[in-house]
Amino acid sequence: MGLRVRRRLLEVARAAIAEKLARGTIPELAPGEEELDMPAGAFVSLHVDGELRGCIGSLYADRPLGQTVAEMATAAATEDPRFDALRAAELRHTDIEVSVLTPFEPIRPEDVVVGRHGLYIVRGPRRGVLLPQVPVQYGWDRETFLAQVCRKAGLPTDAWRDPETLLLGFEAQVFSDLSEAEAR
Repeated sequence: MGLRVRRRLLEVARAAIAEKLARGTIPELAPGEEELDMPAGAFVSLHVDGELRGCIGSLYADRPLGQTVAEMATAAATEDPRFDALRAAELRHTDIEVSVLTPFEPIRPEDVVVGRHGLYIVRGPRRGVLLPQVPVQYGWDRETFLAQVCRKAGLPTDAWRDPETLLLGFEAQVFSDLSEAEAR
């Protein structure tokens, strides 16, 4: 994904949040931007003063990437149950981070590469996901990463060892306002 598309997705996210906070709606994207029209799963994370302020995503490539980013950005700003809704005055101090996901593939625990793979774990009705950047941010090794994705799903921390547990890996292209500013 090129620099132009990454910057455009960050613009889409910021504009969607601004409109949601001002008018309660999400702007419609005009079709025709080929990279934004391709279906892809994505997460949007918001940070204010370096602290997480919201993170919501869609795991599935079931709608155009631009629409997914707009919807996930507004959800991260207003619907993440861990945080109060973002206030309009906070938006200018908010670093927006977008993670565009590759499709899931089954992965063996020994093949998980910290910093490269994200994990999605499923056993029965329990599910959990952690993005590739999470273990790097916390300094986790592979086994800690596997244990933490289990914990996120509400499973025992060694559930990844159980053959009844489905472990899926994915990769993500991750970029933010800060990383794109540094690329200039």
